[in-house]
Amino acid sequence: MENTPLFTNDAIVFGILMLSLGFVFFTEAKKTKFWKTFYKYIPGLLMCYLIPAIFNSLGIISADTSQTYFIASRYFLPAALVLMTISIDLKAIFNLGWKALIMFFTGTIGIVIGGPIAILLISAISPSTVGGAGFDAVWRGLSTLAGSWIGGGPNQAAMLEIYQYNQELYGGMVLVDIVIANFWMALILLGIGKRKSIDNWLKADNTAIDELQRKVQSFSEKTTKVPTLNDYMMILVFAFGAVGLSHLGSEFISSFLTENFSVVSDTKSPLSSFGSSFFWLITLATVIGILLSFTKAKNYEGAGASKIGSVFIYILVATIGMKMDLTKLFENPGLILIGLVWMIIHAVLLIIVAKLIKAPYFFLAVGSQANVGGAASAPVVAAAFHPSLASVGALLAVFGYVVGTYGAILCTELMKIVAVN
Repeated sequence: MENTPLFTNDAIVFGILMLSLGFVFFTEAKKTKFWKTFYKYIPGLLMCYLIPAIFNSLGIISADTSQTYFIASRYFLPAALVLMTISIDLKAIFNLGWKALIMFFTGTIGIVIGGPIAILLISAISPSTVGGAGFDAVWRGLSTLAGSWIGGGPNQAAMLEIYQYNQELYGGMVLVDIVIANFWMALILLGIGKRKSIDNWLKADNTAIDELQRKVQSFSEKTTKVPTLNDYMMILVFAFGAVGLSHLGSEFISSFLTENFSVVSDTKSPLSSFGSSFFWLITLATVIGILLSFTKAKNYEGAGASKIGSVFIYILVATIGMKMDLTKLFENPGLILIGLVWMIIHAVLLIIVAKLIKAPYFFLAVGSQANVGGAASAPVVAAAFHPSLASVGALLAVFGYVVGTYGAILCTELMKIVAVN
């Protein structure tokens, strides 16, 4: 039985999360030598993630008893995507070019080959860690990690159904997923603070990204005005009106596909992830934001639309951080080690390819999170570079859903061959 956290009332939990965000923003704005030096090395966004993780680890709050992550991911995330996409320059997004897709698929390949390689390496040290027989076989459990790290929750659930891993042992795999994926996201956020140095080392060409940011900044400055109450209300109307429409559409589409197509309703089918309402929620919110960018609604960027979207993103970051329990890093060292080796292979492959094609750190970070974190975290990481880039993370995350189950099946079959032999 899990220990009950000190605070379970979501009003209190949300207040603690907002106090955490307030502390970070207050101290980051301080001009004292200590805080200037501190945030030079530790990005503010990472602190927004780590402080709730510490509170969770200390048993003060817990994502297990709180609905704040669900609310943030289902309401604030799609709202943020709309507001950050409302002033998008679609042509400039397309001009980001092929490197974004190359880094995304490199991340996918890193997960596909990382699993079997990790089993090979760990089996040389501890064969029992990667052993098991029948439905208790570790490779079956690792299939759920492959699904989660190429697309997200729906793909993970599909892999559990396809390979029938013992559900009494499934909790251990969920633990590895949470610990390793969140640890990796923390490292990516840490790298954002050093992106200029990383890009210099990669000899990256940031021309297309800089051009996109310049266009958005120029448009924002051209339309900037002192926002009125009417402006704020209209921004929220666009945001949450789109959220409501996205929920309506996502429920209809997922129900229609599930009820009329057996390849979607069958939980063992590679196409079952298309029955996920969350997949369609993120897709529709992004599409609505893009459509609004062709209307006068884009002028609300001058009243702070993307800034309000950024507020929603930071709230989501805090709720994601609350899912991380630092005390569980050593609960199952064998499985944690497999996950760690697996993620290192994913990271090394991304770094090698980024170096070869001179891809910016932005493409590396977002390409990785579009796989490992999915739609909930890829836009967060993208927006950390610039609010105008959030939609890039969302679009790549959609690719993750599409290829997720297929990539996970390939990875699992390779792990099965390695484990059995």
